[in-house]
Amino acid sequence: MKVLYFHQHFSTPKGATGIRSYQMARRLVERGHEVTMVCGSYDGSETGLDVPFERGLRRGTVDGIRIVEFELTYSNQDGFLRRTRTFLVFGWRGIALALREDYDVLFATSTPLTAGVPGIFARWLRRRPFVFEVRDLWPELPRAMGVIRNPLILGAMSLLEWASYRSAHWLIGLAPGIVQGIMARGVARKGIALIPNGCDLAIFGLPAEPWRPAGIEAEDFMAVYAGTIGIANGLGAVLDAAAELNRRNETRIKLLLIGQGRLRAELENRARRERLENVIFHDPVSKVRLAGLLAASDVGMQILADVPAFYFGTSPNKFFDYLAAGIPVLNNYPGWVADLIAENRCGIAVRPRDPAAFADALQSLAAAREARRAMGERSRKLAEREFDRGRLADQFVDVLEAAARA
Repeated sequence: MKVLYFHQHFSTPKGATGIRSYQMARRLVERGHEVTMVCGSYDGSETGLDVPFERGLRRGTVDGIRIVEFELTYSNQDGFLRRTRTFLVFGWRGIALALREDYDVLFATSTPLTAGVPGIFARWLRRRPFVFEVRDLWPELPRAMGVIRNPLILGAMSLLEWASYRSAHWLIGLAPGIVQGIMARGVARKGIALIPNGCDLAIFGLPAEPWRPAGIEAEDFMAVYAGTIGIANGLGAVLDAAAELNRRNETRIKLLLIGQGRLRAELENRARRERLENVIFHDPVSKVRLAGLLAASDVGMQILADVPAFYFGTSPNKFFDYLAAGIPVLNNYPGWVADLIAENRCGIAVRPRDPAAFADALQSLAAAREARRAMGERSRKLAEREFDRGRLADQFVDVLEAAARA
C-alpha cells in the first residue's frame, strides 16, 4: 500500500515538537507499506532533510519515509494573517501533489484544518480513499477561546470542517470529546476511530543523562512544563501559583517552562516585573534531551486555559511524555485527563483559576518523596498499559489498511 501522508508540522525525534506522525509513518514502513510525507518547515521541527530547496520544495528519504518538504516556514509566534496565508498555501500546493502522485490512500492530519483540503479534492476528483485525523475541533476551539470572532471566517471554517468529515472514508479522533464532536456533525460512530496521542516508551525508557537548567539546583523541587507557550496553554496559571508560593516564602520549588510561543515574551516580562525568581524559562529541546530533563524532574505540569471545550477535546503530547518518563502529573483543568490521573492515582488534579490550590499541590508533592515515587511508577504503568505508541500505531495502520480495502 502506498500512503500519501499530509502533516504540515511533521518532525523526526531530532526536533523539539511532537513526533506522532513520524512514529505512525515508521510503523507503516515496518509493516511493508510505502509512505510519502508532505510537510512544511515548522519552527522547532526537524524533517531530516538538508538538501537545498528547488522551486519551493525539496525531497529525500529519512528512516524509510519519503519526504516532500515545502519551503513554507511557520512559527507559533506568527500573527493571524501570516499563519492563515501559510495554511492556505500549504493546502493549495498539497492539492497539486494529491492530483498527480501515485498512491492508494491519502491521509491528512490537522491542525491546521486546511491540511485536509488535498484529501477532499483527491476523494472526489480521483476517487481515492481518504482518511482524516482530527487533533483539535475547528472552528469550535478558536470560537470558544474567542481568538476568532469574524462570522464569515468561522462560517468558512465550519464549511471546511463539514466537507472534510463528509469526504473522508474514515476519521480518527485523538480524544473522546473530539469523537463526540465529529459525531455531532452527522458522522456515524462506526466510521470513527479513537486513537489518542501515545507514549514513546523506547525514548523515555532508555537510560538518559539527567540534567537541569541553570538556576535550578539539585536539591530544588523541579516542576516542568514542556510545550507551546501560547494563548491556549494558559500558563499565566503557573505564574499565579509562583506568586502564591512567594507569598508563602516557599523557596525550594522551581517552576520550569520549556518551549516557545506567542506569549513567552509577555510571561517573561511579567516574571521579571513581579520578581518571580522561582520561574525559569528555557528554549525547546529534542525528545532525547527532554528524556534527560524529565528524568531529573519531580513533577510534570499539564496546563491549559480554562476553556470547557478543552476538557474532553484535546490530547496533549506533554501529558503522555510525563507518563512515559514515569513522573507524577499536576493538572489544572477537569476532563478526561484529570479523570485518568484520579483513576490511576498518578498525580494531582486541581481546579482551574485557583492559585492557592495549585500551590498547595506543589507543596504537598514536594513534601512527599515516597508518594511521588509511587505516583511516578503508576504513571509509567499507565503508559505501558494503555498508551504504548507501538500498539496505537498498529491500530492506526489497521485503519488505513481498512480504508484501502474498502
